[in-house]
Amino acid sequence: MASTVFTPDRPALVRRLRAAGCVFAEDEADLLIAAADSAQSLTRLADRRVAGLPLEHLLGWAEFCGRRIAVHPGVFVPRGRTAALVDAAVAVAGPALAVLDLCCGSGAAAVVLHERLAPRWLAAADIDPVAVACARRNLDPLGVPVYQGDLFDAVPATWRGRLDLVVANAPYVPSRAVAMLPAEARLHEAPVALDGGADGLAVLRRVASGAAQWLAPGGHVAVEVSAGQAAELCAVFAAAGLHPAVVRDEEREATAVTGRRPG
Repeated sequence: MASTVFTPDRPALVRRLRAAGCVFAEDEADLLIAAADSAQSLTRLADRRVAGLPLEHLLGWAEFCGRRIAVHPGVFVPRGRTAALVDAAVAVAGPALAVLDLCCGSGAAAVVLHERLAPRWLAAADIDPVAVACARRNLDPLGVPVYQGDLFDAVPATWRGRLDLVVANAPYVPSRAVAMLPAEARLHEAPVALDGGADGLAVLRRVASGAAQWLAPGGHVAVEVSAGQAAELCAVFAAAGLHPAVVRDEEREATAVTGRRPG
């Protein structure tokens, strides 16, 4: 008996996604069709997308810097502006690095840094066990360890004062603004990956303080932040003994702050 050929109605799917508010409805339709193996599975995917589930959680991966990064439900989805953070980190990096990706989420930044920098040592860490499991899925094949714990507390103490580069996509949304985030983030990503405290800089202050102790002399820390928070964060870095600089990527509407430990 011949099998039924799956022939999706792409125009109808595009219309449905567009009506649900999906800005890139055509692209999303193509991705959902590629992920489906039957009309029934496509309907299930479309229903969940229209209900507000992030496309990346439905597909099981997110595109980041030209790579497919596995993402689990509940894990922070790597975004284009974080690619600007990776670029800023690479720009200040030197040779033969020891690199740490803090607040790593899916481990997307570490995947790209592994390729671009070929560091002598690279590790990632996150406080969220779901994120750690996801990051290990992406980083285990590269031989990159992923630690679970609170910022630098997760990292073996032998690396204290020896790190050349720390990259941190720490939460920086002020607590009062979390409720105004898009539903895809607010409802489907871990609050610990979004909420940065009263002014959004609570975790980043701790990153700065820790970086001043864990970086080797001449080492750098690079973090993502909003444009409006950059000046205050520079002051935080300076107070921690780091020399700050702001990197702005207008195309991605992204801001990073780097800090160098003197020496």
